[in-house]
Amino acid sequence: MNAKINTQHAMFINWIPPLMEVIREKGGSATPKETREGIALKMDLADDFLAMRHEKSNLLKFQNQVYWARTYLGWEKLVETSTHGVWSLTETGRNASVDYPTAVQLVRKWVKFHQANKKSKQSDAEALINLSDNLTDDIEDKNEVPLLDIIKKTTPAGFEHLCGRLLREYNFEDVKITQRSGDGGIDGTATLKLNPFVNMSVFLQCKRYEGSVPISHIREFIGVLASEQNGADRGLFITTGTLPKSAYELERKNTKLELIDGDKLVEMFEKIGLGVTPRTVYDPDMAFFAQFMEK
Repeated sequence: MNAKINTQHAMFINWIPPLMEVIREKGGSATPKETREGIALKMDLADDFLAMRHEKSNLLKFQNQVYWARTYLGWEKLVETSTHGVWSLTETGRNASVDYPTAVQLVRKWVKFHQANKKSKQSDAEALINLSDNLTDDIEDKNEVPLLDIIKKTTPAGFEHLCGRLLREYNFEDVKITQRSGDGGIDGTATLKLNPFVNMSVFLQCKRYEGSVPISHIREFIGVLASEQNGADRGLFITTGTLPKSAYELERKNTKLELIDGDKLVEMFEKIGLGVTPRTVYDPDMAFFAQFMEK
């Protein structure tokens, strides 16, 4: 365990201070993914830690905990979410300084609020939060649909074709899945028409994977892209797993490489509406309703 992580209280409290720091360093706004990556880098979190999942829901623990850190900051009116899912500091948040002890007090404040206002029958929100008096339990969102789990149940060939279908939905053309062994690390090819004059050739590698993908797989794919006999303009490495921080460092250094991990893959399915049914969920703004309740 990283020495900077406090295990006395719920784990998600550790991510509250760096969450605000990361968003502030990004100029006041950041996507959830940028925020998670920034926290992981700032806290020097190991790849194995980032890949840990809840046993029942199979959700990534770290991602789930960051979500709840953001939820508490939202209740406190320090961070808000745009209609496109971007997190940003509010005017109050831009001027606020939140260290770990302050974060603990912030969480305790809202725990007491929920406990003081709960009915004889727990509300859905309270059941979801499932807070304990001593704040030692991780919080798990049991309503999230495990789309990634469904994708992982595809066959290896099925996953390759599923990735091909996804690319077609994003306007790729001439998508071909190799379906053969000894293909030099290439699972498929595609073409992206940038404009009437310029096309981009793309190679695919599709890894149906559990946990963190070994960096050696990324290096091998880069080698394939660099070989003279291939000469692709871009390479897409698509996986259901997570990727180590070193993989993203390679991506920044290699303009041909594009990495798509499990989380981003789910986002791509949801954005295009492929294989999913959209639903609207309204979370109660407890800070708003507090003014109408007895103190």
